[in-house]
Amino acid sequence: MKSLLSLVAATAMFVGVNAMAIDADKLNAALASPDRSDADKALDAGRKPVQVLDYLGLEEGMTVLDVMSGGGWYTEVLSYAVGPEGTVYMQNSPASLARGTTEATVTARVEGRLNNVERVNKDLNELGIAPNSVDFAITNLNFHDVYNANPEAAQAMLQAIKAVIKPGGTFAIIDHAGTMGADNASLHRVPKELVVEAARQAGLTVVDADSQVLRVPSDDHTLAPFAADLDRNTDRFILKLTKSM
Repeated sequence: MKSLLSLVAATAMFVGVNAMAIDADKLNAALASPDRSDADKALDAGRKPVQVLDYLGLEEGMTVLDVMSGGGWYTEVLSYAVGPEGTVYMQNSPASLARGTTEATVTARVEGRLNNVERVNKDLNELGIAPNSVDFAITNLNFHDVYNANPEAAQAMLQAIKAVIKPGGTFAIIDHAGTMGADNASLHRVPKELVVEAARQAGLTVVDADSQVLRVPSDDHTLAPFAADLDRNTDRFILKLTKSM
């Protein structure tokens, strides 16, 4: 009995005693809010945020890390999903914030609107987030650029994220599916097999790599995401990872 109670206590510590499954209807209503931009809403049909987060097991009240969040489309979705008792860390490197209008876009999105979001304007190797403190991390359509430029940098990225995730926590990689042997760097894609192998090398456990939520069978992986024929609606994989207890 004592060992069973210890197991229950440990599980509660890892997943959070206040966490509860996201309410899909409530999240859909939040995403339809007039406070949200039409440009953001236009991406919902292709990105399917409610279905993706439900599949990944996100829960209200969680502490979440949005890795390489860019302008923050996913940050805002996550903010609504975890609710006022949750926290979303919005990570961007100083260099990425200095490009184009990113800083202005992020400021307009967060300040005075998303009160449960904390900006982390730091590189991944110096996040300043306590180890083993994040329930859920996600990076959307970013890993291909890091991996294609430098697989060693991709390993460092995975290790940095692994360090801050709680044992048993979730890390999701969403990316444009590529084909082995293709010029994936030019196509801004990455083969799922390579990401799976990179994750395993980083000591992460693959929970599932076969989700069909973002599959687009008509995309044959030969065009870049911004090609007119695709209109950014690429075939994407979701890699669901965890850090072992």
